[in-house]
Amino acid sequence: MTTNKHLYLVLILMGAAWGLVFTFTKIAVSTGHQPFGILVWQMVIMAIFSAAILMVRRKSLALRRRDFVLYIGVAVLGTVFPNYFSYIAAAELPAGIMVIIVALVPLFAMPIALVMGYEKLSYVRLFGIVFGALAVGLLVGPDASLPDPAKAVYVLLAILMPLAYGAEGSFLVWAKTRTKGEIPDPVKVLFGASVVGMLITVPLALITGEFISPVRVWAAPEWAIVVAAALNWVAYVGYVWLIGRAGPVFAAQVAYLVTGFGVIWAMVLLGESYSAYIWAALGLMMVGLFLVQPRDNAEVSGNDGAKQI
Repeated sequence: MTTNKHLYLVLILMGAAWGLVFTFTKIAVSTGHQPFGILVWQMVIMAIFSAAILMVRRKSLALRRRDFVLYIGVAVLGTVFPNYFSYIAAAELPAGIMVIIVALVPLFAMPIALVMGYEKLSYVRLFGIVFGALAVGLLVGPDASLPDPAKAVYVLLAILMPLAYGAEGSFLVWAKTRTKGEIPDPVKVLFGASVVGMLITVPLALITGEFISPVRVWAAPEWAIVVAAALNWVAYVGYVWLIGRAGPVFAAQVAYLVTGFGVIWAMVLLGESYSAYIWAALGLMMVGLFLVQPRDNAEVSGNDGAKQI
């Protein structure tokens, strides 16, 4: 049986890994690599990782019509759309601010799920959304919040990232209802979505001239793309595993750790520093996350009461 201590260790490692992704993303865009080019590499790397696991486990890819719908939805809402705008914004904004913005995911997910009929109205969680909105206001409003106030438009572009992730959550619930609760193996979904993502991004990268040839002298930005994609894949698989072991409420706490670790990594590895407005925005975002997190009576006790997806 997996102990509570091990579950918390996995949670901490996931938060540290996901938080580190934003630091490596900042390095990846530092020399002018463009979004579609980076996305191609990301899709290829995630496909390779997923294919390797499926081969070791001797699993085949699900190829029913409903599975293709799932792969397309995860590819578009979970990778291509949010990461495209994330890479554009990351070239202009500090990594720490990007981490604070991604914490908006549950604050977007709740109202979207409410509109879709998957959530019930909760005034406490609505207050969480208000705190998140105040945090964004601090990021784009005061002159001291950003290194250059003219970059406030990139904060608004970056917000499209958590909006897409929030929509992806409701899409997955919708997909689950269509299959009577049956969702394919997460690694299969990642592989299928990565292949779909390649079919979308490779032509776009070639048409726009953003394709990044791997036949080149590799420097920090190229290695950063690889490391960021690998960390993202590992953290996502760990997240799905943790949901199965401890339930979604426990796993959702990773949002706090991603934000906290992300800011720390950016300060230590990139030498970023922030104004009082940024720290105030971080505090408001943490309060918003606390209020908007779902609550139930499930206890974290190894496999007991675990919720499978």
